[in-house]
Amino acid sequence: MDYTKLTFTNNFVFCKVLENNLELCQELLELILGVHIQKVELADKEKVLDLTPDGKSVRLDIYVEDHLGTVYNIEMQVAAKRNLPKRSRYYQGMIDLNSIEKGARYNSLKRSYVIFICMFDPFEKNLPIYTFSNRCRELLDLELGDETTKVFVNPYGDTRELSAGIDAFFKYLKEEIAQSDFTRKLYIEVEKARENKEWRREYMAWISELEESKEEARAEGWEEGRQEGRQEGSVQGREQTAIRMLKDNMPISKIILYSSLSESRILELQQNLNNDPTVLADQIPR
Repeated sequence: MDYTKLTFTNNFVFCKVLENNLELCQELLELILGVHIQKVELADKEKVLDLTPDGKSVRLDIYVEDHLGTVYNIEMQVAAKRNLPKRSRYYQGMIDLNSIEKGARYNSLKRSYVIFICMFDPFEKNLPIYTFSNRCRELLDLELGDETTKVFVNPYGDTRELSAGIDAFFKYLKEEIAQSDFTRKLYIEVEKARENKEWRREYMAWISELEESKEEARAEGWEEGRQEGRQEGSVQGREQTAIRMLKDNMPISKIILYSSLSESRILELQQNLNNDPTVLADQIPR
């Protein structure tokens, strides 16, 4: 991807712009939440919460704290994902564990907001903003009082009852049209990010690392498939592994290594796959 064409909705640019201009980050929070915030600062520069030896790490996009100690986590979500509610729950839990010292009282937990800016409608109800807090089902006026809020922003929702400021922000997200003071400032910062050579190098290194991680994950999956095939003596299982690797455009030499099939059989699978991309191993004659 051409770095000079990245937009604010790109995760890398999103993080760089808001981390390096906390006043803009503060304005964004005030716009979305409709509150006044005196000042924000980075709550954790590393943004990686890994609190259990064998647990899953979570990398937060924007993780800031205001003058009252309230914590805000802002995430950019471009690709539609069905697990956002559970993801928000997981992020909330990690933030809580990160903010309380061992042996501390529960009342030391900080008020927190987990905010997802989605480039799609996460609940398909046409609302521009979905705000969730814990309430009693039998008495909706009764809040649990755990001081946690989850917000999902949908720029494609109905904005007729929203302020002109947030409507302008939504237009900027969708079309990169800057029509307000806030979005014009965003536009300027994104342009600066595109011209930053150091960030460009960092982005390319990040992309390279991401691709390597994907490659390692695929290799682990292939290795697991190979081991299972060996244990079960399943030729079909090894051929399915070969087909997955062919679909990933992996070289024949690697496919031979991970599938333990002959080159002639792999070429035969490849030919049949080219004829029908949906083909399975048990449908290919030997």
